[in-house]
Amino acid sequence: MKGPFSKQLFPPGKYEYIKGKRPAVECILCAIVSGDPRVESMKLFETELSMVVMNLYPYNPGHIMIFPKRHVAEIGKMTLKEWDETFLLVKKSLGIIKDLYKCGSFNIGWNIGKDSGASLKHVHLHIVPRYRNEIGFVDILSGTKIIIEDPGKSFKRLSAAFKERR
Repeated sequence: MKGPFSKQLFPPGKYEYIKGKRPAVECILCAIVSGDPRVESMKLFETELSMVVMNLYPYNPGHIMIFPKRHVAEIGKMTLKEWDETFLLVKKSLGIIKDLYKCGSFNIGWNIGKDSGASLKHVHLHIVPRYRNEIGFVDILSGTKIIIEDPGKSFKRLSAAFKERR
């Protein structure tokens, strides 16, 4: 196809990440928990056992991940307290994102195992805000997704909202 939409649009750095160009750490989420400077942290909130971070490559503004601080590779290995804290953070996060982004719907899910699209061996839950009529003509014509808010701005907005609701 020729014209202004003949090229794909990609989020900066995502291709390199998918192909394996990642920080030299054993587990990115564990590195975030420990404050390792080799990993970009977009930490929003934490409890004793769990953490909320903004996704570095969001599908939509407000896309976050929630995970246990302890390295856990399988959901069945989470303690009941980790499970409870995770879902208390889901509830808190949904309220914050809904208020901040005025979204009407969410996708909430776990990618478990490589065949499901999981790129990390540390269980984590995604919350992706969804909007009525969010697919626009650029998405359809170019087969891409345009993120309408800079992830840095999303991080600042979400950080402030989580701090207000401690």
